[in-house]
Amino acid sequence: MGREQEQPKADFDHLAREAAEHLLEQFWILRDEEPDKYQAVREREQVLRAYFLDKPGFRLILHRHFAKLEKIPAEPEPWMGIQEFQQPRDYAVFCCLLAYLEGKAVDEQFLLSDLCEELRAVYPGEDALDWTHYEHRKSLVRVLRKAAELGIVKVVDGTIEGFNHVEDNEVLYEVPVVSRYFMRSYPKDLFQFAGKEEMLAADWPEGTDEGLRRRHRVYRRLLLSPVVYAKDVPEADFQYLRNYRHRIREDVERHTGFCFELYKNAALLTLPEQRARFTLFPDSKAVSDIATQFAALARERRAKDDIPLQFDGSLCLTAPQFRDWVRICRERWGTGWSKQYREAGIAQTARDLLAFLEEWKMAERDPETGAVCLRPLLARTTGRYPADFDPGTLQEGENGVEE
Repeated sequence: MGREQEQPKADFDHLAREAAEHLLEQFWILRDEEPDKYQAVREREQVLRAYFLDKPGFRLILHRHFAKLEKIPAEPEPWMGIQEFQQPRDYAVFCCLLAYLEGKAVDEQFLLSDLCEELRAVYPGEDALDWTHYEHRKSLVRVLRKAAELGIVKVVDGTIEGFNHVEDNEVLYEVPVVSRYFMRSYPKDLFQFAGKEEMLAADWPEGTDEGLRRRHRVYRRLLLSPVVYAKDVPEADFQYLRNYRHRIREDVERHTGFCFELYKNAALLTLPEQRARFTLFPDSKAVSDIATQFAALARERRAKDDIPLQFDGSLCLTAPQFRDWVRICRERWGTGWSKQYREAGIAQTARDLLAFLEEWKMAERDPETGAVCLRPLLARTTGRYPADFDPGTLQEGENGVEE
C-alpha cells in the first residue's frame, strides 16, 4: 500500500470541532432555529469543508437559510432509516409529500384536506390510500410530524394529532424555503440508476483514485457506524485501519471529541464521557440497561462454560440459550428493571433485547437456524448495580445501572 499523502494542517480550533460534531449528528442546521450553531459553521466554513471533503468525502452545503453535511454512507444499514417510521407505507407517503411540496411555491399555504386528496391520487402501488382506515391515517400523522420536525413543512394552525381520530380534522401548513433542499442532488435522473449500489458509487466520479475511495469508505464507516468489523469490509479497507492507525487516531481526536480504538477484529470511535448531543450507547431506553447486564453475564458464562469464540471473535448461541441467558439476567437483576420489563415475558424481553443489540451491531441472528451470534462490540461494555442498590427507592423510568 502506498504512502498516504500528507495534508496541510489548517486552523481547526475548538469552535470548528463543535461545529463538526453538530454537522455529523444533525440532518441539517436551520439558521432560524439554531442561529449560534449556524454561525459557528459559517465562521469555520473553510476548514470544515476541507476536512470533510478530504477524509470522509462528505460535501458541506452552506445556504443562507441552513447548513448541511451530506453524510452518504459507505454501506446502508437498517438503523439509517427514519426511526419514527414503522412500515414501507410511511416512506411511500413521505416521498409523495415531497413531490407535492415540489409543486408549491415557497411560503405558499395548504390545507391537510387538500394534501390528503393529492396523496390519494399520486400514491403508487395496488393498495390505494384510504383515510377512513386508522392505520393509513397513522402513517400520515407520522410523516407530517417528522416533516415538521425536519422543517420541511411549517404548521400555521391546528394540530395533526386530531387526524388520528377523525379523517376530517383540518390543519393549515406552509411551505418553507428549506423544503427545496431536503433531497440531495444526483449526477443523473434517479430512474437511470439500476439500484442502490449505483447510487452510492455515483458519489465518486469515474476515474477517482482507489486510494481516495478507500479513505472515504473507512472514514464513513467510522463516523456513521457503531463499529467496523473486519469481516464486514474489504480486507484492504481494514488493512488501511491497521496501517494508518496512529494517523487516524491523531486525526480523529484533533478534529472531533471522539477517541479511536482498534482491535484485532474491530475498530470504533468512542467518547470518554456522555454528551447529550450524540446518539450513544448506552442510552436512556430501559432495554439499554438490560443490554449492559447481559454483556456482563455473557462474559461470565463464556469463562465459566469455556465457550469457544468464532474466528471473528463472535460468541454463538442457540435461540433457546439466548432466551435462557435473558432469563438468568431477569432472575438476578430484574427487580431493578423498568415496569415494562418487570411485567414482560422472557420471550418478549429477549426479542426486544436482540433487536436492540442488532441495531448497535452487538449481535446478529442467523435467518435460517435462528442462532444468535454475540459480536465483539458487546464485550466492550458491561453493567452492574452498585453494592448499595435498593430497587425499592427507584422512581418509574429511573435505573440504577453503572456502566
